Amino acid sequence: MPTRASVQDAVREALDKDSRLAHPSEVAVLCEDGVVTLRGTVGSFGQRLAAVRDARKVPSVDIVDDQIEVRILDPDGRADAEVRGFVLQALASDPDVPAELIEVKVTDGLVTLTGEVSYQFQSDAAYNDVADVFGVIGITNDIRVVNP
Repeated sequence: MPTRASVQDAVREALDKDSRLAHPSEVAVLCEDGVVTLRGTVGSFGQRLAAVRDARKVPSVDIVDDQIEVRILDPDGRADAEVRGFVLQALASDPDVPAELIEVKVTDGLVTLTGEVSYQFQSDAAYNDVADVFGVIGITNDIRVVNP
């Protein structure tokens, strides 16, 4: 059975190898009984998502407690209307996403997706598309999956 230290080291190694994380050392890794807690600050929601996914891939990790904060490093940031425009463009550019069925609201960089789609993969794709948009610091996915 792996030790707490060996699991922490494995998660740290996974973070260090991920080229999507500009500064992986800014994410602290704690482990207790199969629960890995990630704390720290990253520059985008996509980086936060990448760190959590990296930790989940490590054997012996049962749960990831995501306490990572997103802080946009650009002091001017993006206005919510600009973020919304980029989110809408990202959704429209993905053939797996029925963008016309999805509403987007942005408040202080927090994006809320609403609407109805036919399949779970469409909701998942929308979430993943939004995670990569600069200026997004969090996502609430309220897209409902309804069978036609």
